[in-house]
Amino acid sequence: MEATEIRCMVELEDRHWWYRERRAVLARELRRLGTPGRALDIGAAGGGNTRVLVRHGWDALVADYSETAVRFARERGLKAIHADARDLPLPDMRFDLVLALDVLEHIEEDDRAVREIVRVLRPGGTALITVPCDMALWSAHDLACGHVRRYTRDGLSTLLTEGGLVIDAMWNWNVLLRPVVAWRRKKSTGFDLKETPRLVGAALTAVMVAERYLPVRSLPGVTLTVRARRPL
Repeated sequence: MEATEIRCMVELEDRHWWYRERRAVLARELRRLGTPGRALDIGAAGGGNTRVLVRHGWDALVADYSETAVRFARERGLKAIHADARDLPLPDMRFDLVLALDVLEHIEEDDRAVREIVRVLRPGGTALITVPCDMALWSAHDLACGHVRRYTRDGLSTLLTEGGLVIDAMWNWNVLLRPVVAWRRKKSTGFDLKETPRLVGAALTAVMVAERYLPVRSLPGVTLTVRARRPL
């Protein structure tokens, strides 16, 4: 992702409905995990999700390929290093939790990144992973974000299990708004996460909150979310 998109993301993520709801998803998963420990946030950009880790008591480290992202994270008071997800400069079995939220789709050799996630996880440690799903939604937005693919459930499952992870849960996210996203992406000319009018943002937030309580996780969405672990 280009520095301009990273800067835009950092400026938006505290108030944009999409980022807020993703942080809510992360917070729910952290509560499920219980006692905090060491966490690695790969491809964290400005560290919006890393701050959720810190608020829940995790000793969190940002690792990002972009020096711009590392600078933003440090400006926010986060520990951050410049690193390639395919070759992390970190010791084996160091972390209890690894986040890779919207990361793998940027990497041609995504299998190498998965193996690195497994390597730095302690046995029994958890990986939380999100990726954009379904090439039918491919658009100029993906190109502007530096994506090289969108994933299917089967493709992502194969990638993670062959890399050494055991999948505990996989579900679709942003299901109810998929028709809106599909329509918008057809008209997209580039990065399309932009400032949303307050009333529109409130309405979209309400839809996303409703999705938490409806049995729609198996239906086609915009994002695939996975909770997996390194086996003991």
